[in-house]
Amino acid sequence: MSAASFAVRPTSARRLAGTGILLRFALRRDRVMIPLWVGVNALMVLSMPNTLKGLYGTPAERADLIGQMAGNSSLRAMVGPVFGDSLGALTAWRVGVYAGALAAVVGLLVVVRHTRDEEESGRQEMVASGMVGRRASLTAALLAAAVANGALALLVTAGLAGQGAAGALAFGLGIAGVGMVFATTAAIVAQLTESARLARGLTAAVLGAAFVLRAAGDSATDGGTSQAFGTGGGSSLLTWASPLGWLTNLRAFAGERWWVLGLLAGAALVQGAVAYALADRRDLGMSFLPSRPGPAAGRLGGARALAWRLQRGSVLGWSIGFLLAGLVYGGMADGAADLLGDNEGAREIFERMGGEAGLTDAFLAAMAGMLGLVAALYVVTSVLRLHGEETSGRAEPVLAGSVGRLRWAAGHLVVAFGGSALLMLLAGAGLALGHGERTGAILGACLVQVPAVWVIGGVAVLLYGLAPGAAMGAWGVAGAVLLIGWVGPALDVPRAVLDLSPFGHLPKLPGGEMTWAPVLVLTALAVALVAAGLAGLRRRDLST
Repeated sequence: MSAASFAVRPTSARRLAGTGILLRFALRRDRVMIPLWVGVNALMVLSMPNTLKGLYGTPAERADLIGQMAGNSSLRAMVGPVFGDSLGALTAWRVGVYAGALAAVVGLLVVVRHTRDEEESGRQEMVASGMVGRRASLTAALLAAAVANGALALLVTAGLAGQGAAGALAFGLGIAGVGMVFATTAAIVAQLTESARLARGLTAAVLGAAFVLRAAGDSATDGGTSQAFGTGGGSSLLTWASPLGWLTNLRAFAGERWWVLGLLAGAALVQGAVAYALADRRDLGMSFLPSRPGPAAGRLGGARALAWRLQRGSVLGWSIGFLLAGLVYGGMADGAADLLGDNEGAREIFERMGGEAGLTDAFLAAMAGMLGLVAALYVVTSVLRLHGEETSGRAEPVLAGSVGRLRWAAGHLVVAFGGSALLMLLAGAGLALGHGERTGAILGACLVQVPAVWVIGGVAVLLYGLAPGAAMGAWGVAGAVLLIGWVGPALDVPRAVLDLSPFGHLPKLPGGEMTWAPVLVLTALAVALVAAGLAGLRRRDLST
């Protein structure tokens, strides 16, 4: 063996030096976020078989559901095609796409946080000055994402094993595979961009494009019963262009296509290799797509203009998503009664979510509530931009001038709270356009969600202002509210549990009676939380 072959080994080892320490550090930093989102995702999946059993307990009811799905392209676009009539197959159909999307979100957040975020804050430069290899940071980030997705796969496999061991294993590995595909996508984007915010936004845009491709492909595919059970036809090319489409075509619990897991593994490995190649060819802190220099003469008129400049891309992306979601859900409203048929269990769930004034109204109210829950995630993201600006050191030079803390924070809070109201307005416009009737009532149904969204934003402000070290706990609050709103009605949890969420106190519109008392109380509570958070921010020291 030549001397050159011996020289390669220590070089490769040095590139990974310190990976274990960085991995432990990453898992310690994410000891709240990873278990929370993995738990929410797993609970969403594992609660579905019992829910479906209560709704469609007999083969005849399940056959009727599949027949309705075969003729409804909007619902296929929303949740994908059905490949079997067992409870396991229906579980994979009902939550597969969304479980994969949640795993992808966790993967991209973890990878960007421990790569580009670290470089942008300057911490990576300090770490790299020690005995740390060039590839250690990226490897630790990908391993942290793998730990999160592996834990999710274990929970799903163990929880669904009673529906069929092979199907549970395939489904768990498929969800984890989608998460790792987008984790490696985030690793590539983190090398290309100079900003962690842009890296997260671009990776989220790729995820959104994957969802749209899968939805378009599944909607365009013939939904006949023979194809739904895999006895004829095939999926659209658009579906195969999306990793989320690969997850549906894995066909867990319905004659598993194990080779599809090879597609997910291959995509993750290829993207990981590309990310490593890019990381080896750039300097620390640099990127292949550097930010453009600003104009010679500044055009920002103050703290609010700066906040809008920093968050306008996020507001635009969320706005487009809410408008499109409203259009899709609005178009499905008239078919809700036909889909549910005489299934009393499904009707009861929608009535618990949206009221008892008629199934179409209950469906619209439920969709407005679901969009409000998602808007709560936006407001937390936007409020915590204050925390990111402070911990990265960018807030300090701004506050060193004539800008006070309250003016600086107010600029971001106007974008956060005003942006959430805009999102719900656009969601209402989309629902009204898709439904084609009662525009005013539907807009009111969406706007009435805003005070509850603001309460979640107020909690984020309170945590950031009083205890910045616990600011990320706002994600825990948002996750808990999301879990109560999505899973609570299906499991028929006690009213006391539903009332823990601010959304549980809102009137069920359209169709229900408008009551102003809870709306005003929630608005006052949001104002009080924001005021307390700002008071804490004004009195404490800045993080450095």
